[in-house]
Parts: sequence; structure tokens; C-alpha cells
Amino acid sequence: MGDMLWAPPADVRERSRIGGYLRWLREHRGLDFADYDALWHWSTTDLDGFWRSIWDHFEVIAHTPPTATLAERGMPGARWFPGATLNYAENVLRMPGRVDDDPVVIAHGQTRPPVTLTAGELREQVRRVSAGLRRLGVTAGDRVAAYAPNIPETYVLLLATASLGAVFSSCAPEFGTRSVTDRWQQIEPTVLVAVDGYRYGDKPVDRRAEVAAIRAALPSLRHTVSIPYLDPQATPQDGALGWAELAAPTDEPLTFTPVPFDHPLYVLYSSGTTGLPKPIVHGHGGILLEHLKMLALHHDLGPADRFFWFTTTGWMMWNFLVSGPAVGATIVLFDGNPGHPDLGGMWRLAAETGTTYFGTSAPFLLACRKAGLVPREIADLSALRGVGSTGAPLPAEGFHWVYETVGDHLQLQSLSGGTDVCTGFVGGVPLLPVYAGEIACRALGAKVEARSADGTPVIGELGELVITEPMPSMPVGFWNDRDGVRYAEAYFDVYPGVWRHGDWITINERGGCVITGRSDATLNRGGVRLGTAEFYSVVEGLDEVLDSVVVHLEDDEGGAGELLLFVVLAEGLTLDDAMRATICRELRTALSPRHVPDEIHQVRSVPRTLSAKKLEVPVKKILTGTPVDQAAAKGALANPESLTAFAALAQRRATDGAPA
Repeated sequence: MGDMLWAPPADVRERSRIGGYLRWLREHRGLDFADYDALWHWSTTDLDGFWRSIWDHFEVIAHTPPTATLAERGMPGARWFPGATLNYAENVLRMPGRVDDDPVVIAHGQTRPPVTLTAGELREQVRRVSAGLRRLGVTAGDRVAAYAPNIPETYVLLLATASLGAVFSSCAPEFGTRSVTDRWQQIEPTVLVAVDGYRYGDKPVDRRAEVAAIRAALPSLRHTVSIPYLDPQATPQDGALGWAELAAPTDEPLTFTPVPFDHPLYVLYSSGTTGLPKPIVHGHGGILLEHLKMLALHHDLGPADRFFWFTTTGWMMWNFLVSGPAVGATIVLFDGNPGHPDLGGMWRLAAETGTTYFGTSAPFLLACRKAGLVPREIADLSALRGVGSTGAPLPAEGFHWVYETVGDHLQLQSLSGGTDVCTGFVGGVPLLPVYAGEIACRALGAKVEARSADGTPVIGELGELVITEPMPSMPVGFWNDRDGVRYAEAYFDVYPGVWRHGDWITINERGGCVITGRSDATLNRGGVRLGTAEFYSVVEGLDEVLDSVVVHLEDDEGGAGELLLFVVLAEGLTLDDAMRATICRELRTALSPRHVPDEIHQVRSVPRTLSAKKLEVPVKKILTGTPVDQAAAKGALANPESLTAFAALAQRRATDGAPA
């Protein structure tokens, strides 16, 4: 059990939004819950009662009311709020608790000076861009694609697209041409909005050639709109319109097209490392309800908050962040290199913007720790009351570092979820304490369980993460998957009727969760299963090791197989026998003798997706003989050149007669 690092204040029920929700349940539903565990059990058994309470408590704006809450409970195919019509953008732009002059979007970056939009300005920009899209012929169901960073224009475009009932899709401009066209050729957008380039740190990155190639690869396009971001004086290329033309003054009122609850809102994509990225379709109603629940009840965000999450427009955390105004929160957007000019930049940004909730990734927090950074010494973080961490498991030492160097008064919430549900289904909540290395709870309405190898639920031991009841933000489906075969294969092929997520999780007696890596990258020696997260925590805890990746190559004869560890060392260091011995000693002491690698190799970099996730499975495939171009789609990698070292090792091992 980890150390308790934070406990809820005695008056948490008076001060928090979830406390207000509990009072509302008592007054309006006659329901009383002694603690979070009781509330969670109700939320995952009485699905009708819980999700209807979210709809009513947050006073969702609907054009026609639903005839039921949950018409079909089975998965896949659960049908939520049949008969209801609503619009996501209308509910976000209500911005409860805010007046026209309140700042609701604060945008900083490395390409241009900061931009602030008030509530009134945001609505006005959405009104103009919505009219501009209508002039271009965009109607409900059409796709609008954004090759643009985390800037106000991208957000305005999302809301304007949604207001028309059209479907939005974004790719961050660091994505290469192939990565973008692999995604967008599947959904056939009619309008492309793209920047000319951006600055990453102090380096200008011109993207005009990529935009031209993307346009050429998308025959469905009828219009292209250029945002002069890198060069504000730039004129649009080759018949494109300018953003100013799209957002031109107009008398047209801002209206919202009422759409069914499950009408497509946007398309997100799987990482696409082992094939074409899966186009995951999310609906207006499911995303709205899920984000209202998480942002208000779990993250405790409201009109007094400034909500930041470091993300690009190619990661689902952007979609999560920009729902913030739906609960009244101001959102803080950042575009650029989070490590420029140093790792303190993001903490100084938090101070400058008065951020109250600071979201980032576990690797960023661990990098700050490794660099010896003490954020509260370089920035005034007195406004900060919440820190969020996702993208990878945060080990106990990451928790301790936050409380020692950022602030001991704040709530650290480690969460995990996925693009597939566009949320975290395990995370934190104001009612529960924070324990080092532990995710505090399963989220309301998320029936998360750990399953043993024989499919039975387990407590206190490692199991496969499954979700046994539907959630409204589960995908409407995959694009162009009319019979639902690809969707069913992705989540429901192992346990019929049960969502299998692909992670290892341990759920303890008090409901706390520890996620220990992808289940398809498990290390299994002598019958002991170990997720990769603990392995990395030990290895990367060494000052000399900057990054690492570990794979287990099974033995067809049923033996122990081979455990191979690859390390990226600090500059100027070379892996020698003394270093190997140090790594082995640490692993033996912290984990077990079974987890001492058979071989340790030094590499220049660990392969990662564009959203910075490690890629154990493609490495394993390459080492067992799969050609590089079949093991991973290079366009989906942030550093495709990193695969070369593994291919060379596979060749050497084959030549030397090592087990393949």
C-alpha cells in the first residue's frame, strides 16, 4: 500500500461539485450515499438512474426530450437517450456561471503573442465561422478536417462544425503527410483548414508542402482554408481561402442544428502503429454527458477555474480539455515545445495564467523530477489546487515528487482511459485520499473490473482491464464499418458482451487502481506476470538511464523465453558491464530474480507514437523476424528511425543463431 499523501478536507462535501451533486440526489431523487464507494456502486448498477441524473443535474439543453435513458443495454450496440435531439456546441457555449466579458479561452504559444477570448468573443467567432462553413456548403454529416495546432481557431472550428451537425476531425501539424492521409482518406472531408506552419521552441517549421500534399491526396475536398499562423502576412496558396474570409462579419445568427444523441460529433483515431488508424466516431450526447460528469464531479471544475492540459490536437486529451467551458471553466491552451526554453516553462505558464488545474503526462512529471526541478521555487503556484497525470502510469516516486516540489495542498489525480472513450474511466475524485502510485477510484458510471485468465473478476491481483456495462461515450462505431465487425473485433472478441481494453490493472480492496502496462506487452516468466510499468519505474529511476523499453520473447517449448532490455543513456555514457550489473541488481532487488534481463542493449531512442506512447509490440515483432515496414506504420511514429537499431539486432541474432 502506498503512503497517503493527501486527504480530503473535512468540509469537502460543502465545497466540491460532487458534494453539490450528492445534495441534489438527496433532494431530487431521495438517494443518500454514505461514501464514494456506495455512489459508484449505484452509478454502475442503476445505469438509467445515474445517467439520467447527470442529464437532469447539469440541465442539458435538448430540443426534443428522450423517450428513455437506455433502450438497449447489451454491448456492442447499447442505445442511449433514444428520441433526444441536442447539440454539443450549444451546451458548451452556454458556459454556465460566466458573463460575456469573462475570459474563457487563454492561449499561449511559441508562434505568436498570447490570445484571450471572452465568452462573448468566443460565441461571436463561432457564429461567424459557422456562417462561413455554411457559405462553403457544409451541412449536417459533412466532414471538416483541421491540420492545426492547439490554438483558438481550431477550437472555434470544432464548435462551428458541431453547431451545423457536421463532423470534425483534427491532426496536429507535426503529423507527416502519410499519417494524415491514412486518417482522412477514410472519412473523406469536404473542407480542410490548415496552418502554414508553426514554431516549436525557437525553430520555425514550414508546413506548406505538407498541406499541398494532403490536398492532393484528398479528392473529396471542395475547399481549403489557410490560417496564416507562422507568417501572419502570408497569402493563401493555390485557390485556398484565408481564415479571415471564413470568419468574415455576417448578420447570420448563431443557431444550433438539433441532432440525435448518437449523431457523429468528431472522429478520433487509434495510433495506427500496426495498420491503418481506426477511425473512432464519437457522438454529441455521449461526449457531452461524459465530459460534464468527469470535469465537474471528478476534476471539480467550475466557473472559478482555469483548466490546462498539455496536449496537441492529435491526442484525445485536447477533446477532453476543450469541453471545459461546458462546466463554466476557462481553458488554457498551449502550442509549442513544453521543454523550451527548459522544463520550467509549463510551470511558469501555469503561474502566468492563474491555472487552477494543471494537466500533463506522467513522462513530463518524471522528466521534471529527473532534472531536479522544484516548480514552486521558480513559479507562484498558489492558485493551483489540482494536478492531472495521464498518458502512462505514474509510479509512486512521481507522486512523492509532486507533493514535495509542486505543493502539498493540491490533489494529484492520476487517470487512465483512452481515445476509444475520450475520457478517463479510472481517476481521482475530491471525496477520496491520494495514495502514492495509486489511481484513486473507478469513475462514476464506469464498471471497470480486473479479470483473471479464466475470465473471473479478481480483487487485489493483476487482471485484464474490462468494462462490463456500457458508457454513453463508448464509440458510436468506426467510420465505414456499417456492419460493426471491426468495432466488435476491437473490443469484444475476447469476452463476448464485455469491453476488453488491453491494459493490466490491479484493483485493491478500497477500490484504488494500479495500471501496469499494455496486456499485449506483458512480461511472463515462469508463470509470473509483470506489467511493463513497474519495470520502467525501476530502470528509469537510475540517473544514468533516460528511457527504456523491455520485451519478452516467448519460448515455443514453454521455457522461460528471453527478456531483452533496451536503454537510452544520458549523454556521453556508454553501456558497460558495470552499468549492466547495476541495472540487474536494481531489478532483482525491486522486482524479482525472474525479471533480470537476459540481454541489455544501448539504443539511441525508444520508438514512440506521435502521442509519446512507448511501442513494445512493434519492437517484439521486429525481434521475432517481422520486417520493419510490416511491424509498424512509420508515419504513426514520432521517431521512425528508432526502429533501425532493432532491425539490425534482429539480423545479428538471426546470423548468430540466437533464438528468434
